[in-house]
Amino acid sequence: MLLSVNNLSISFSSSEEKSFSLKHLSFNLHKGECLGIVGESGSGKSITSLAIMGLLPASSARIDSGEIIYQKEDDKEIDLLQLSEDKFRKIKGNNISMIFQEPMTSLNPVLTCGYQVTEVLQLHLGLNKKQSRQRTIELFKEVDLPRPDDVFDSYPHQLSGGQKQRVMIAMAIACKPDILIADEPTTALDVCVQKTILDLLKDLQKKYEMSIIFISHDLGVIASIATRVLVLYKGEMVEEGSVERILNNPAKAYTKGLIACLPQLDKNPVRLPVIADFIDGQSKKKVSEKVKKKVSGDIPKEVLLEVKNLKTEFFGRKRLFSKSKSKVIAVNNVNLKVYKGETLGLVGESGCGKTTLGRTILQLIESSDGSIRYKGQDLKLLSKRRIKNLRKQIQIIFQDPFSSLNPKMSIGESIMEPLLAHKICKNRQQARIRVNELLELVGLESSFFKRYPHEFSGGQRQRIGIARALAVEPEFIICDESVSALDVSVQAQVLNLLNDLKEQFGLTFIFISHDLAVVKYMSDRIIVMRDGEIVEEAISDELFFNPSTEYTRTLLNSILNLSN
Repeated sequence: MLLSVNNLSISFSSSEEKSFSLKHLSFNLHKGECLGIVGESGSGKSITSLAIMGLLPASSARIDSGEIIYQKEDDKEIDLLQLSEDKFRKIKGNNISMIFQEPMTSLNPVLTCGYQVTEVLQLHLGLNKKQSRQRTIELFKEVDLPRPDDVFDSYPHQLSGGQKQRVMIAMAIACKPDILIADEPTTALDVCVQKTILDLLKDLQKKYEMSIIFISHDLGVIASIATRVLVLYKGEMVEEGSVERILNNPAKAYTKGLIACLPQLDKNPVRLPVIADFIDGQSKKKVSEKVKKKVSGDIPKEVLLEVKNLKTEFFGRKRLFSKSKSKVIAVNNVNLKVYKGETLGLVGESGCGKTTLGRTILQLIESSDGSIRYKGQDLKLLSKRRIKNLRKQIQIIFQDPFSSLNPKMSIGESIMEPLLAHKICKNRQQARIRVNELLELVGLESSFFKRYPHEFSGGQRQRIGIARALAVEPEFIICDESVSALDVSVQAQVLNLLNDLKEQFGLTFIFISHDLAVVKYMSDRIIVMRDGEIVEEAISDELFFNPSTEYTRTLLNSILNLSN
């Protein structure tokens, strides 16, 4: 036995009430095994990992009972909950390491990525500056980061979401820990890199007999890496068993619901099943078996957005003895049309330019060349005042929910801000009522109004971001990995919600995601990007079942599902 969690109960206290995040949780982690932990957002998955790492917020979290026993190589048992901060610091990163869920908030924005990894190597392994740099570049190569020398000198904001996550993974495995806690480590990664990272973790686990606690809402990922699965619901363990038994023959209705909520490549229902359809063994709402209609290529369509010959470039810092700055072409000669009322899917590997394209369309990033026309208007020619007015019509749901929310504002105030700025509500009282409606619309309680972003799980924060985007009643929304941080049940709820809103208000979407099954379910047409360029465009069913390029076939072959 390497780690034993016994009767662990954790509660959080606020000014209003006390809530329990874990209730009498017990489980064991054996040497060399991978334990998967699944459950809905807020079920206690991340709280469990933070408790093991000694990272619970001291101001609000309280351990009401239990122990966490770590058995070192000398067979000495240590209760991690009883360690002083100084003693625990020697274990963190060295014996027990963690890959965090949100890389942007875990990496220091004012330090280069390379420095942050070398710091770990120098602190725990005693390497000098030259040795730590060499080892860091080796680690960057291991996790398949492009241009590792450039990444070493880059700051987090200069990397894509997937690239930042790979830096975090390199940092976590740097000291070859006994226990690696991976909290949604592949959430921000495209399917190809996700498979590479999972293979890497499995190789490292085998090579160093490392034990892994793998937390994920993606049951396909869990099926591909874990040997045993722990299912959590509202802070309690629902069931535990081997991967084969849990996924193929679940005993509890809740587990059956989690599995059924996943979009299937061979099905296209009007609505996805949700947990409410399975909980307590009773179906609260019959799931429709109707096939969702796609936009037909034969129907005349109104062009809402047209992009022509678009190019977006980024310039790095001047290198020593170099006369010019390094240049990266993130979007290269892109041409596309988005038709009113459709959902255009945008897929490709991390760093292919999907997010940059979306932000360039919104004028959040300046393009180098080309045109962007929305309803016939060239957005590049609009004044700042007209661009501000345009924000009401075009919104974005950002990839990283935490960094897009103001940590000093309550989530109610964050959602209320655009309502007042665009004068959608006459006063704060009306805005407060509308915020409560929006919170309930995305599956959150109106009583959360006064809470701050740090008090929510990653999935809950993503729902807050969606509520804020919907606040101004836009007609065109760019969803940039808008469900990547959500568990499968809430993901199903949000996808159903987006489709309902699309139908009700005639919304148009660009849906950016690395989850190809989700993109297929949501999209009428799909565009595949690689290295800043469009390599394929087709109706969604046609692209999935008859891809025309080898690159698209590679992406499709990398999809992880419950049978992998």
